[in-house]
Amino acid sequence: MPDVTQPPNEATEATGASGRRAILRRALSVGIATSAYGVSFGALAVANGLTVWQACVSSLLLFSGGSQFALAGVLGAGGSVGAAVASSTLLGIRNSVYAVQLAALLRPRGVRRFAAAQLTIDESTAVAVSQDTPAGRSLGFWVTGTTVYIGWNATTLVGALAGSQLGDPRQYGLDAAAGAAFLALLWPRLKQRQPVAVAIAGALVAFSLTPVLPVGLPVVAAAGVAVLAGVFLRDAAPGPGPSSPAPGRGSSPAPAPAGGDA
Repeated sequence: MPDVTQPPNEATEATGASGRRAILRRALSVGIATSAYGVSFGALAVANGLTVWQACVSSLLLFSGGSQFALAGVLGAGGSVGAAVASSTLLGIRNSVYAVQLAALLRPRGVRRFAAAQLTIDESTAVAVSQDTPAGRSLGFWVTGTTVYIGWNATTLVGALAGSQLGDPRQYGLDAAAGAAFLALLWPRLKQRQPVAVAIAGALVAFSLTPVLPVGLPVVAAAGVAVLAGVFLRDAAPGPGPSSPAPGRGSSPAPAPAGGDA
């Protein structure tokens, strides 16, 4: 009977090519969808008092949607520059956490380290860490990050040019766009009780402090609630029991739960 199986090297190449195409499709789809959101930022930034070039420089250098919306929202509401920067910085801290994980996965060298730092955002991190191989992680990260960066800056310019012609943002509801943007960023993460509880606590703190603090500071206080909750939950997390045997020392691994990974 003739051997009709594919040689191992050809099978590996075919699987690798198919995997790369799948990663490219996902990275490009995520990048293009995220880029379209830049129109909203550009229009909101100009409507809240930034010039077209200031909005574009924000996307070129800051390049973090949540932080940019915070900056434009606080300034547009009459807040101080310090409050706007503080709110923007707190929302951008998560990118530093991503960077620690990605540095271990991608191991960029030389100039690529600076490029990787600029492209470390929610979307590029999500696509990268979901891949199974080092090559897949690298491809997903760079394609997603580059696509979002180019698209976000292009759509920021489009939105800023359009926003400069709109006049009063309240006539079009753009004064509420910053709050809507934050809700859109937060909503996918509210899948467990702890994030919901932290979000409610932060909202109550911000709501109660709004009448007595300058614009932007209630947001900073709400972010502080999230930081304290994270520290408390980390410290309260139970560690391995003293009597738990270490893996590989006479203990047998527990059977995997039915239904796959959690």
